[in-house]
Amino acid sequence: MTKQTVIITGASSGVGLYAAKAMVQRGWHVVMACRDLPKAEAAAKGLGMLPDSYSVIHIDLGSLASVRKFVADFRATGKSLDALVCNAAVYLPLLKQPMRSPEGYELSVATNHFGHFLLCNLLLDDLNASSSVDRRLIILGTVTANSKELGGKIPIPAPADLGDLQGLAAGFKAPIAMIDGKPFKAGKAYKDSKLCNMMTSRELHRRHHDATGIVFNTLYPGCVADTPLFRNSYPLFQKIFPWFQKNITGGYVTQELSGERVAQVVADPEFKQSGVHWSWGNRQKEGRKSFVQELSDKASDDKAVRMWELSEKLVGLD
Repeated sequence: MTKQTVIITGASSGVGLYAAKAMVQRGWHVVMACRDLPKAEAAAKGLGMLPDSYSVIHIDLGSLASVRKFVADFRATGKSLDALVCNAAVYLPLLKQPMRSPEGYELSVATNHFGHFLLCNLLLDDLNASSSVDRRLIILGTVTANSKELGGKIPIPAPADLGDLQGLAAGFKAPIAMIDGKPFKAGKAYKDSKLCNMMTSRELHRRHHDATGIVFNTLYPGCVADTPLFRNSYPLFQKIFPWFQKNITGGYVTQELSGERVAQVVADPEFKQSGVHWSWGNRQKEGRKSFVQELSDKASDDKAVRMWELSEKLVGLD
């Protein structure tokens, strides 16, 4: 039998890498969509993934041209697409001034939201063409972008809030660097981009689930406090944060367990429900069960529709 194929973005390290390992162990072929191909190859070999169980294709999610080339390169392999996992993200909390994508957009939003938004839309036809009866498109969310949870209420530097999407409506190019059009705050830009990820998944479900049967979900696998996502934080933070999550909050999750949870949402039958946000909560215990987490009113359907329409224009899909 032909193996099912899953694309995982950002699969060269952290959650994405261990999700790739978990999917290979389930008998899937993993396409590791990464910026650094030698790093991805070395990481896969380091975890004992056999050469025929994975392939690597270049993508830089901060570049819309690179996303389009990735889709063409994937289609050239002739593989069917049975699942897509949008995992990659950049977090640049120390920036005082925004970095820009090749198209001129603030880099956190360009990479985490625009790149994945375009990728999802371009690959919908591929997912729909799969002969698999169970096709899924999964996007990684975060507790810090959901004000229904404690982690989403922390005002450092500010909670996720898209305002009235003034920044997107104005074209999102310099001097604009925030979705709400307000002054740049690097940490909030990350949170806002992840809120857009969760809204994108909901809107994908609303627009496409009934017609295609594709399952569209997000998840928060727990606090992976030692992931490379935090490599651009203060060195002291990188040391203290894992200890704090292990010993004070109880929220710490290993990269391996987080990868396994991603694989569950991608492949296991108990996660067939579409249009939800899966979570294992903020305090981890042995055998912790997943549940459907309610999302903030800031991810309302009306705002998601407007965010979708503006994003279409900004990535060149309109």
